[in-house]
Amino acid sequence: MTDLQPEDQKLVTLARSARGRTGAPEGAAVRDTDGRTYLAATVSLPSLQLSALQAAVAAAVSSGVEGLEAAAVVSGAGAVEVAGLAAVHDLTADAPVHLAAPDGTVVLTA
Repeated sequence: MTDLQPEDQKLVTLARSARGRTGAPEGAAVRDTDGRTYLAATVSLPSLQLSALQAAVAAAVSSGVEGLEAAAVVSGAGAVEVAGLAAVHDLTADAPVHLAAPDGTVVLTA
């Protein structure tokens, strides 16, 4: 278990809310360098597949964000999926990505 700063814990809370609201397998939230947050859930359509983290990064980028401070994913998976992690690191190579279990317990930081 990882202890988080309050702003990073807020990301976990927002990611949990995105997941819970939609019933999706994952929820994610990212914080940009101005402190704004963007959240999303897994997108699973016949013509479009995005992980929650990819969708949150896409929401941030479509709003003009050029850098991220941190991200959080809430999932039952044992690791942050590679494409979402890469999307975060495309913007900011050293931005931490916290993975939390569905109950909000942070299990690792990538």
